[in-house]
Amino acid sequence: MKDLAGKHIVLGLSGGIACYKSAELCRLLIKAGATVQVVMSAAAEQFITPVTMQALSQRPVFGSQWDARAPNNMAHINLTRTADACLLAPASADLIAKLAHGQADDLLSLMCLARPLHTVPLLIAPAMNIEMWQHPATQRNLAQVQADGARVLGVGSGEQACGETGDGRMLEPAEILDEVIAFFQPKVLKGQHVLVTAGPTFEALDPVRGITNLSSGKMGFAIARAAREAGADVTLVAGPVSLPTPRGVNRVNVKSALSMLEAVMDKAQAATVFIATSAVADWRPAATSERKIKKDGAGQPPALDFVENPDILATLAQSKRGQSRELFCVGFAAESHDLLANAQAKRLRKGVPLLVGNIGPDTFGQDDNALLLVDENGSRELPRDSKLALARKLVADISYRIRTAV
Repeated sequence: MKDLAGKHIVLGLSGGIACYKSAELCRLLIKAGATVQVVMSAAAEQFITPVTMQALSQRPVFGSQWDARAPNNMAHINLTRTADACLLAPASADLIAKLAHGQADDLLSLMCLARPLHTVPLLIAPAMNIEMWQHPATQRNLAQVQADGARVLGVGSGEQACGETGDGRMLEPAEILDEVIAFFQPKVLKGQHVLVTAGPTFEALDPVRGITNLSSGKMGFAIARAAREAGADVTLVAGPVSLPTPRGVNRVNVKSALSMLEAVMDKAQAATVFIATSAVADWRPAATSERKIKKDGAGQPPALDFVENPDILATLAQSKRGQSRELFCVGFAAESHDLLANAQAKRLRKGVPLLVGNIGPDTFGQDDNALLLVDENGSRELPRDSKLALARKLVADISYRIRTAV
């Protein structure tokens, strides 16, 4: 999936050891479909060579404001006129200070100052020592460049090249790529707070065993990412899965159906959209053994009693919050057969305006899926595609329903 197809990115490198990450970032941007023009400061060339960046970008690298290759000798003007964005990665404390004060004494800073302000956004991935990052001057400069319209992508935390540990590391290339992709997605859910459940639940039999299902959580995590890309504040209530949290998403980990219900009812108070993708266990053991249940030699499993779990989606949808016009509820149904009939029945039973169905055995653990959208007017198919692509289509559909609701 070429998320950046047709996009032209000017990738600016300032001085810092994080320049080694810029090589991988350039490769990822191109793999996502973008064309990349690299511009380097003199300090950046002390950490990585223009030859490396030229080989990866397949374009000549610019580093001097006096570069005679520009026909009009105005590289600082020409470089951004066809750009969709300027991405500074790494952006040193020195470069950020220049941007905050409008100082332009080399090609990189000149280019940023000379870019068309309202058509070429500036994305900044800072990289510096923890003390430099926390210094009041740096924080003032960051606040100023944001006030001037730049998008600061934040920093990572961990071990630094100097041997110290803390905030200030440049984000990893894959994280920056996700931020760039998200930046270009339509902000159709801006101002919304989306609550998503994802993954299975686990109902314990004893300290080491329990009842669960094959849900991987991938669809729910993709929806959480797509909602965040669309401009929403997103809370993800996740069952026991090991998937990484999408950038910018607030994650709440739970285990059982009861703990998921508790988290959902708490977080729903601030939500405007609830998307229930989790595969919640219908039953749980009536009692959990404090010790591992042992075989007794009789060749028969122990007798187990079960009680029905609460229906999380129905509980919220039929609550005062769910019945208000302030919360739009969406359900998911993973079926093994008769998808349309089962989905229609489940939508009515749950009391939700939209129910999304899929065939569970065909999608559990997979990276792609096919969806059936069912509402009071009928159904619409979303053909098989990557789960992220489907998540973006679903988010757009939900946005349209919210905007056009009477």
